[in-house]
Amino acid sequence: MEFREETFLVPGNQTRERLDTYLAEKLSQSSRTQIQKLIKSGLVTVNGRAAKANHLIRPAEILVVRIPRNAVPDILPEAIPLDIVFEDPFLIIVNKPPGMVVHPAYGHQTGTLVHALLAHCGFLSGVNDPSRPGIVHRLDMDTSGLLVAAKNDQVHRKLALQFHEKSVQREYIALVWGAVRPKQGTIETFLSRSVSDRRKIAVAGHGKKAVTHYRVIESFHLFSLLSLRLGTGRTHQIRVHLSYIGHPVFGDQTYGGRGRKLGGLNRAETALAVEWLEAMPRQALHARTLGFIHPETGEALSFESGLPPDMTVLLERIRQAEHLFKRD
Repeated sequence: MEFREETFLVPGNQTRERLDTYLAEKLSQSSRTQIQKLIKSGLVTVNGRAAKANHLIRPAEILVVRIPRNAVPDILPEAIPLDIVFEDPFLIIVNKPPGMVVHPAYGHQTGTLVHALLAHCGFLSGVNDPSRPGIVHRLDMDTSGLLVAAKNDQVHRKLALQFHEKSVQREYIALVWGAVRPKQGTIETFLSRSVSDRRKIAVAGHGKKAVTHYRVIESFHLFSLLSLRLGTGRTHQIRVHLSYIGHPVFGDQTYGGRGRKLGGLNRAETALAVEWLEAMPRQALHARTLGFIHPETGEALSFESGLPPDMTVLLERIRQAEHLFKRD
């Protein structure tokens, strides 16, 4: 069996924490139960020695995890239409529609962006595991907008370095519940896997640092339209942060952006909100801009994607209803 290795150096400010809990946060695609199985099988070492799941980690310890490479079925190209924003021999930028999964995963073995890219490009980088060829960064299934994919390994590594160094310019547009105050600010927390639901991310006292900068573009009676820029790029970061400050993304089923926010509304407000939720079955979140240095030419590239039809229509309906809430 083939393995891939992940190595972690415990930072100096790390508090005492169980080994399995710590690794479950670091290896976000593995559950705590899966981590425990790896530990029990002797595939996890601390300073070169096998350890138990309840080992309390210490600063400066070196943790090595050997993860079996699962056999991945061949990904067959699928002729799925793509909204291509830019393409050259090195990379491709697409405008991902809502509802499209980026790469094959459990429950989504066909119809993904990767399938479409393979059909269009013929080849993609192989830096990632076999299920994610070309994918440098991801968008949630129900988040629309700009995404770049690499066609060879060298370009992939250079792009990944820019994302790691936080030099990539990314702006998102989100419609959120409530009046956001102040109208400009920064949300900074630690994020980790939710203890109650491993599929979700939660704000915690430890984990990965996450920074989101926001600015109110437009205010409505029930909502705010925000521009958001990422200081870090954590899983579900924007959605979790906005829910944390009490302004979840409109339509976000996972982080409180649907029925949970209807409780404090009057009858007229509730009727309109329900109507708009029915018209917007996903979170109203769109990756509008993407900018980076081309890995081969050195050119500064910047792209912008207009709001998709569902968000455009939703905002127009909200704007048209604003007069109903105005008081003399």
